[in-house]
Parts: sequence; structure tokens; C-alpha cells
Amino acid sequence: MHIREKLNSKKVQEIIRWLISMVSYSFILVVLACIFPKNLQIDNSFFGIWGILISIVIYLMNKTVKPILFSLTLPITALTLGIFYPCINAIILKLVDIILGNHLQIRGFLMIIVIAIIISISNIIVDKLILDPMIKGERR
Repeated sequence: MHIREKLNSKKVQEIIRWLISMVSYSFILVVLACIFPKNLQIDNSFFGIWGILISIVIYLMNKTVKPILFSLTLPITALTLGIFYPCINAIILKLVDIILGNHLQIRGFLMIIVIAIIISISNIIVDKLILDPMIKGERR
């Protein structure tokens, strides 16, 4: 198997996609911490590694806890026509805040919802502008 074929394999593409997602997610969190310094604080010790660790914990929570929360709150989400869905993301952020203790501090539930919405929009933009063209470009 040639090196080019190995690099184009599905597994490698998934790993690259995950790495880019984690770095972009960390960048978004750090930018939001700079924009809202009183409401979102990220520990900057160890050369900013906490931003990446926060992204990984959020990713793991999105893969494990979020489907359960979504199932439990499906009637509320349906009744509000999806408006309650950012609250699920806010709950995930608050859980990550609790898990990481002093390394991540988010103050105010309204700010958590605003941050969750900004993160969701930013992730959509990163997917559409960076990840999707990158994967499509490799398939040619």
C-alpha cells in the first residue's frame, strides 16, 4: 500500500478532522475568554494546554452525556421547536465547568447560553469552511 493511499484512508481522515476540530474549538474558547474575561476564564498555565483539555472534555461529554440529555429533554425541545436545544449545550458546558474546577470558570447561566450558541455557530462555520472542503479535496 502506498503512503498516499494510507493518508487518504477513512481512519486518517477522521483523526485529522478530530484534531482540527479540537484545535479550532480550543481557539474559539480562548477567543471567547478574551472577549468575556469576567464571565469566562480559562487557566493559562502550562502554555495554554487547558484550552485543549477543555475541548477534549467537551467532546467526550458531547459523545456520552449529550445523547442522554437530548433523549430526556426531547419533549421540551419539541414543544419549544428546538429553542431549548442551546440549553442542552449550556448544561454540557456547566458540567465541564464543574468537572474542571478552577481551570474553567463560567459565570452566569445566560452567559453560558450565549457562549454555547457562539460555539455552535463557530463549529458550523469551521465545518463548512475548513473541514468539508479539506475532506472533499482529498477525495479528488
